[in-house]
Amino acid sequence: MNFQGAKALVTGGSEGIGKGIAAAFRREGADVTITGRHEDTLKAAAAEIGAGWSVGDVGDEDDAVRTVQEFVDQHGRIDVLVNNAGFGRFAPLVEMELADLEAVYKTNVFGAFLMAREVARHFVRQQSGHLVNISSTSGLKGGGGSTAYSSSKFALRGMTECWRDELRRHNVRVMLVNPSEVQTGFASKAGYERELSPKKLRSEELADAIVGALKIDDRGFIPEFSVFATNPF
Repeated sequence: MNFQGAKALVTGGSEGIGKGIAAAFRREGADVTITGRHEDTLKAAAAEIGAGWSVGDVGDEDDAVRTVQEFVDQHGRIDVLVNNAGFGRFAPLVEMELADLEAVYKTNVFGAFLMAREVARHFVRQQSGHLVNISSTSGLKGGGGSTAYSSSKFALRGMTECWRDELRRHNVRVMLVNPSEVQTGFASKAGYERELSPKKLRSEELADAIVGALKIDDRGFIPEFSVFATNPF
């Protein structure tokens, strides 16, 4: 993929991993729009990295349809979708509320599906495109207290495999990325306070890995990879 002039849409791009990916794409010469639910945070991030912005909730069908259509109307096409928007809620099974499970699935599963569906329709017409789904190593192996989050990422992995099979014949590359723990605001939002570590992953390492994977010639692609900290202990 050639990043120069490529048109990229990054969901959940106002902070953390999404912002890091959007910034890396901009440095490579892509035209980038980031999405998020909170306008103030989104506008500030967009101004910082030189990206466009679009307020919306990926888990709301009307918002997803509007966001993609407005992007294509503005740019004439879409070359990359990064399905990054996501969050977690954590509790033991016996304490898990259905509302928490539904909230996580609305963004992590249904939101990823809605954005992928809308963008894939353009990819098929174009006969080109790159779909990058940000999952987690929690989608490879579950753990105690992670019913909602891990299962949502297992679902994303399954959907990714289905979309990859469907879209390859249209010259569309579908990639799944599984980061281990990345130092963002994710943990604090989930109720865990953790000190920053010079050894653990930052958004920059994940963004660099995705840029590298996308840069290979479009005759091939990397279907899935994980990114770990070398020595986080």
